[in-house]
Amino acid sequence: MNFIKSVLSSLLAIWITIVVFVVVAVGVVVSLSNDMVKEVKPNSVLEIDLHGEINDYSPFGIDPVTEMLGITEQTIGFNNLCKAIEKATYDDDIKGISLKNIPENMGLAQLTALRKMLQTFKGKDKFIYAFNDTYSQKQYYLSSVADMVAISPLGYVELKGLHSEVMFYKDFQEKYGVKMEVIRHGKYKSAVEPFIANEMSDANREQISELIKSVWSEVSKEIAVSRNINVDEAVNKMYGQSSQMSLEHGLVDNYMYADEYDNYIKGRLDTEELEKVSILDYMSNLSLLNLVEEKNKIAVIYAQGEIQYGQGDINIIGQKKMIEALEDAAKDKEVKAIVFRVNSPGGSAMASDLIWNAVEKAKTEKPVIVSMGNYAASGGYYIACGADRIFAEPTTITGSIGVFGMLPNAAELAKEIGVNSEVVSTHNNGAYYSVVKPVDDRYKKVIKGGIENIYDEFLQRVSQGRNMTVEEVDAIAQGRVWTGVKALEIGLVDEIGGLDAAISYAANLVDAKDYSLKEMPTYDMDFKEMFNLNPFAKSNINGLLSQYNLQWLANTKELMEAKGIQARIPFQMNIE
Repeated sequence: MNFIKSVLSSLLAIWITIVVFVVVAVGVVVSLSNDMVKEVKPNSVLEIDLHGEINDYSPFGIDPVTEMLGITEQTIGFNNLCKAIEKATYDDDIKGISLKNIPENMGLAQLTALRKMLQTFKGKDKFIYAFNDTYSQKQYYLSSVADMVAISPLGYVELKGLHSEVMFYKDFQEKYGVKMEVIRHGKYKSAVEPFIANEMSDANREQISELIKSVWSEVSKEIAVSRNINVDEAVNKMYGQSSQMSLEHGLVDNYMYADEYDNYIKGRLDTEELEKVSILDYMSNLSLLNLVEEKNKIAVIYAQGEIQYGQGDINIIGQKKMIEALEDAAKDKEVKAIVFRVNSPGGSAMASDLIWNAVEKAKTEKPVIVSMGNYAASGGYYIACGADRIFAEPTTITGSIGVFGMLPNAAELAKEIGVNSEVVSTHNNGAYYSVVKPVDDRYKKVIKGGIENIYDEFLQRVSQGRNMTVEEVDAIAQGRVWTGVKALEIGLVDEIGGLDAAISYAANLVDAKDYSLKEMPTYDMDFKEMFNLNPFAKSNINGLLSQYNLQWLANTKELMEAKGIQARIPFQMNIE
C-alpha cells in the first residue's frame, strides 16, 4: 500500500511540475512580448520566403511556449499571411517586398488573392522584386506580378499549361477480386469513375477540359498583362527552358546569383546594408502586439478541409465545430455580420446538411456572406449555397452538385483464397451487406434510393438559396464542376472577389465603418502535442505518399475510407 501511495505521489508531483512550468512559461513570455517583437527598421524590405504547408486558417498565431522553446510551426495560416501583407502595405518602414518561395500546397485561388494584395502593395509607391533559382508554374504565376523577376544563371521557368491526370482501377479490381460497388447520381459525378471503367468518359473529359481551360485563361491573362508576353507562345515554344531564353523572351528581367540579387535591392534603396524582415517575424509581430479591438465585429468562420461527420479539427470540417461557431457568432451582440470562408472539396452529405441548416439559422440573426477559397465544391457548395451573398475567386473550383456511394466488395477474393462466411439474422433484411459476399440487390436499391433522395434535397437547397427553379439547378448540376468565373455566369455565385471583398461587403451591409475581425472556430491547445519535441514522431501516410509523388494513391485511400453517402468533388486536378 505504501508503494502505491509513493507511486501516486510521484506522478502527482510530476504533473504539478509540468502545470507550473507551463503557467510560468506562458506568463514570462507574455510579460516579455514587447521584447520579442522583431524591430522593423526604416527602409526595410519584407522577405516572403515560406516553406512547409499552408492552411486557409491558422487560429493560434504565436504559441508562447513553443516560441520560447524555439519550435517553429510547420503550418502557415493564409489568413495571417494576408494580414501581414496588408499591414506592410501601409507600413512606412517597409519600402518593398522580396518574393522568393511559397508553399507547394498553396492553391490557385489563394495565389490569385495574394497576387491582388501584392498589386495593391505596389500601388502605394512600393516595389516588389522576385528571385528564385528555378520557378515552378505556381511560383511564376505569383512572381510575375513583381517589378523585377530574377533567376539563377542555370535556372529555368516551368511554364507548361495545366493538366489533370485520372488513374483507373477496373482491371486491377478484376485481377485481384476486390472491387467497389458504385452508386451515383449525376453524369459528371466521376469521383467513382476510376473504379468502374478503364478510361475517361466523354462527360468527364468534357468537364475537365472546360475546367482547366477556364483556369488557364485566368492564369495566362494575369501573366500576360504583368509581363507583356504571349503566354501560350511561351508554353508551346518552351521559352522558359533556360535562363537565357527566359530573359530573351521576357519571362524574366535578369539572371544573377542570390548575393547579386541582394545588391540589386541595396541599389534600389540606396543603402550599404540591406534591412530584411522575414514574413514570419512580421506575422509574429502582429500576433504578439496587443491590437486594438473595435466594439463592432465581423465574424470570419473558416471551414477548411474535407467534410466529415463528427467534431472536426483544424484540417477537417466537422459539423459540431461549425454549428458551434455559427451559433456563437449569431448570438454574439458585438458581431454584426458573419463571413463564412469555405475551402473544401466536400465529403459527408449528412454533415454538409447539418452545417447548411446552421447557416440558415444564423441568417435569421444577421447576414451571412460566403467567401470561397481554392475549392467550394459538392458538399463545400452545399454548405455555402444558402448564404445571403457568395464571393469566389476566378480560379475557385466550385459546383459539383451531385452525390455518390461506394461499397467495397471482396467476394471474388474471398472465394479465391478459400474464405467463406455464414450469416444468422433475425430478419430477412438483417444482412444486406457483407464485404465478403456479393452485394445484395435489395441493399443496392436502398442505397440508390438514399442517393436519389439526397440529390433531390441538394437541388432544393440550391434552388432555395440561389432563387432558381429546381429544373434550372439540375441543368447545371449532375456533379459538374465550374470555375468561379463560370459559376458567376450561371448563377452559382454572386461576385468575383476574395475574402477581403467579402468582409468589406459584410461591413458595408451592416454599416460598420470601424470594426475588427473575430476569427472562428477556436481550438483547444493540445499539451501532448506541445511537449512532443520530435517533429518526426508522428507518421502521416498521406504525407508520405505525397512526398513520393503518389498523391493519387493517398486520394484513393481517402475515398475508399469515406463513410456514408458522399457529396464531394469528382476528381483530383494537378496544377503545377
